Amino acid sequence: MEYLGYLYFFILGIIFGSFFNVVGLRLPINQNFTYGRSYCPSCNHALAWYELIPVLSYVFQLGKCRYCENKISTVYPMIELFTGLLFLLCFIKYGLSIELIIGLLLMSLLVIIFVTDINYMLIPNKVLLFFLPIFSVLRIIVPLDPWWSPIAGAIIGFGIVAVIILVSRGGMGAGDMKLFAVLGIVLGLKMVLLAFFLSCVIGAIVGICLLIIKRINRKQAVPFGPYIVIGTVLAYLYGDSILEWYFSTIL
Repeated sequence: MEYLGYLYFFILGIIFGSFFNVVGLRLPINQNFTYGRSYCPSCNHALAWYELIPVLSYVFQLGKCRYCENKISTVYPMIELFTGLLFLLCFIKYGLSIELIIGLLLMSLLVIIFVTDINYMLIPNKVLLFFLPIFSVLRIIVPLDPWWSPIAGAIIGFGIVAVIILVSRGGMGAGDMKLFAVLGIVLGLKMVLLAFFLSCVIGAIVGICLLIIKRINRKQAVPFGPYIVIGTVLAYLYGDSILEWYFSTIL
């Protein structure tokens, strides 16, 4: 039965990942994502239901549109599989609990942010404002220890990025600042600081690698959202283990 649960949440994540792709691509350009047929971004041909099966449609169509035969971006199935993996990891970590609901909602937020930031370098306020009250209520139902940790996490998460923006004159964006405020409510003070640290380390490593292979230049703006997503996932799911390992190596 446990393995059925694994399969269920993985498939659930893949299905929601397909929807999050649509939300992330349409919301920043003010297109409605709650109704209306999906279409090929190259030829604008409306897609049939069997062309919208997460992952499988991409595989069966060999990564091409059936009508114009232009290549479909691999980002679509990758986001679907990524969401499936995140949902599965949350279920493995928290089982059937209220914290699992928080985890699935957090992963949903992160996936949408990932899509909007890599495509538009934007973290929409509408997304953050949708999740903010939900997380606030859920953290009252499932409080952290100490109880004030979500409040402190939101303030510090917002404040630390605000200071960086002021000092660097735009080194990070206002969207990052507001995102960390929301993440602070979910993660609490300790874990939001860890998420911020991991995001910076991962971003620095990837950035240096991209500079070395000349995929970007020093003056080129790059989205920081994907690194926040990775850092947050690691902090939320494995934060205690990471901190335990870190302190054991320095003590």
